[in-house]
Amino acid sequence: MQLQNLNTQFLGRDFYYYETLDSTQSEIYRRIENNTIKNGTLILAKIQNNGMGTHGRKWFIEEEGNITFSFFVQTNCKMNKLEGLTLKIAKIILEVFKKIYGIELCIKLPNDITYNGKKIGGILTVSKSQEDIIKYLVIGIGINTNGKKFNGEIEKLASSIKNEFNIEIDNQKVISEFCNLFEKEIIQRIEG
Repeated sequence: MQLQNLNTQFLGRDFYYYETLDSTQSEIYRRIENNTIKNGTLILAKIQNNGMGTHGRKWFIEEEGNITFSFFVQTNCKMNKLEGLTLKIAKIILEVFKKIYGIELCIKLPNDITYNGKKIGGILTVSKSQEDIIKYLVIGIGINTNGKKFNGEIEKLASSIKNEFNIEIDNQKVISEFCNLFEKEIIQRIEG
């Protein structure tokens, strides 16, 4: 399986898809530990049952049709070049949905994508540093795109793009366009 419409040099070129996975973020870490990862590796799961959120929270994608992916980027640059990166990732996600679907989502700092005060998605950015050099990034993104069910307390806090806008999202198209835009951003930061 390959991502369609990918115009990147490295991001998403090494692509792995899982029907079910504990966590896309955990899978990246396992590959780092086993030294079986390439720059730009992207892990996508249809269902994620033990996903990682910020502050040790969980990010569950138990229903098919949503986006949950993580990717690995070697940076080897000074920390200051990556300042504000999570916010920039959020802005790129908003740009993708506006460009493809003409919809306007919002950002709730530091790392949430929202609409009408409800959480639609989240970003988890983790870096590995050595002295003042960031060696690599592991970035996880979860977006409730085509999901419909939100049980219990979550129903008051979260929603999906399908529920809010009544449109079907092509997840692969969104991921590919995100990769195309994000790769330009990260190259510019590292090399600039």
